[in-house]
Amino acid sequence: MNDSISRRLFLRGSVATATALIAGACASSNVYALSTNSEKLGLHYGPKLGIAKLDSNENPYGPSKAALEQMALASAKGAYYASEPYRYLVSMIAEKNSLSPKNISLSSGSSGVLTYAAIAASQTGKILGPDLFWDTTARAPERAGGDKIKRIAKTSDLSIDLDALYAAIDDDVAMVQVTNPNNPTGMLTDARKLREFCIKASKKTLVLVDEAYNEVTDMPAENSMVSLVREGYNVVIAKTFSKLYGLAGMRVGYMMAPEALVEQITRFGLGGYAMNQAGLAAAIASYNDEAFLKMSKSKIIEGREMVNDAVKANGLYALPSQTSFVFVDLGQGNADIFRERMAQQNVLIRGIYQDYKNWSRVSMGLLEDVQKYVDALPRALEETLRST
Repeated sequence: MNDSISRRLFLRGSVATATALIAGACASSNVYALSTNSEKLGLHYGPKLGIAKLDSNENPYGPSKAALEQMALASAKGAYYASEPYRYLVSMIAEKNSLSPKNISLSSGSSGVLTYAAIAASQTGKILGPDLFWDTTARAPERAGGDKIKRIAKTSDLSIDLDALYAAIDDDVAMVQVTNPNNPTGMLTDARKLREFCIKASKKTLVLVDEAYNEVTDMPAENSMVSLVREGYNVVIAKTFSKLYGLAGMRVGYMMAPEALVEQITRFGLGGYAMNQAGLAAAIASYNDEAFLKMSKSKIIEGREMVNDAVKANGLYALPSQTSFVFVDLGQGNADIFRERMAQQNVLIRGIYQDYKNWSRVSMGLLEDVQKYVDALPRALEETLRST
């Protein structure tokens, strides 16, 4: 399949030229030279040497080899807008999900479509969500002077209370957003219960399900709500190539929704003008690369098990995660102080979310970097508790 994609989308010159492009981009000596030059300019396209970057949910095992090859070819055609690969990726997503291309819209990461949906909803009402979820995009209307997010109360176990969420839908709510699995908790909402909620709630308002980490779960197909789009419900599904596919820096995401919703939401976006040749090429090459996806997922799970074992060994508790990160209860420890103590050992993690002061999120990275977290944990925890 990659060969056919290459011929159709990218090869406009000779085979020799294409081979030279790939070799030039992928040769280790050239990569090293480019890296050295960028560092002289103070540029770092990833973490600095010796730093374990576990503070954002990037997957360091990507891009895949196939993606890198296609990125090299596509970059040579960067003088042109990426209309054809945009349409090709849309058709691939539509075919895989038994949808029409009119049910799909791409954006610069799923952040794009999530933001467009939030802005579209804010024209007629408020956005409703759990107390704790990835709300950066949902807050876009608020940052522009609009209404704040309407949130339900905290839950004792940090799960999403679907009953309370449904009860909170009133005439002022234009959209309810659920992230599944949730971020930063990492917890998965039961698929059957979520489906029932979406069907009920979509009869009262627009429902947006952010499935950024769906592919990392044990049963991605069963956990996805995309079937509701096929059935015509008032539901939008957002997905991304940033996580399992390892393309966070290439910025490719998409939404799946009934055609009328796609038209309504994309009025607030830029469509294909927000995309780039290299990112689309990488997404096309990665989308059905099952060998890479299986390897990538196995590394994430292995790192997650390492963290969970270390957490238990140090007398702490972590929420059950179905994502590429773990939310750790530090007990009496302060998450911001813990982050500082970890940083002193060259391990970067997240600090406090809202007022959840004792909860600390650590993302998976290269296994050697996860090991640095494991090794740094006892000392950082001791110093945190002493400072609290």
